[in-house]
Amino acid sequence: MTMMTLKTGNIRRKIFIIICCLFLFYVLRLEAREAKFADLLITNNAEHILVYARVTNCFTGEMEAAILAGVPTVFTFLFDFYQERPYWWDKKIAYRVIQHTIKYDNVKKIFLVSSTNGKETAMFQTFDNAKRAMAELNGVIVAPVYALANDKSYYLRMKAKLDKARLPLRMEYLFFFVSLWDFETDWYKQKVTH
Repeated sequence: MTMMTLKTGNIRRKIFIIICCLFLFYVLRLEAREAKFADLLITNNAEHILVYARVTNCFTGEMEAAILAGVPTVFTFLFDFYQERPYWWDKKIAYRVIQHTIKYDNVKKIFLVSSTNGKETAMFQTFDNAKRAMAELNGVIVAPVYALANDKSYYLRMKAKLDKARLPLRMEYLFFFVSLWDFETDWYKQKVTH
């Protein structure tokens, strides 16, 4: 009888461990949302090829806490524009890097979002609007139209990543969690018709 009780106890313990492991896997999977591009539109005006897109799942709870603590955060967007060439390596027509930076001003209680895309620094009262501005690409110029021929095929490769935060005066020891909220999308490739 005692041997049967021991076997039942071991089985219950194993089932409990398996359930705990599955629950932990589920929680970690929810937390590890993968950042990716959505709502991508590639168009052109008379002079340039333009990109409109947004990055989803790019903010974690730890990242939001750090931003609210005043840690500046930088998203970098990389663009490579290629001409397809059969029987040879594809020709790179243009390369572009755009950075969006968010910083929270604790005194004024506003979020400042700046971009290297030539736009002025924007001020936001709400964190949601500031996050939206960080994750959106609105009319980014990736290539000149004059460099394209009508009888050729082209494609755009793009990627988004979070730059490592550079904190002053060895504050990285206080904010050790900053390394936990890195993200980087996969390279996204989209054919471009001209």
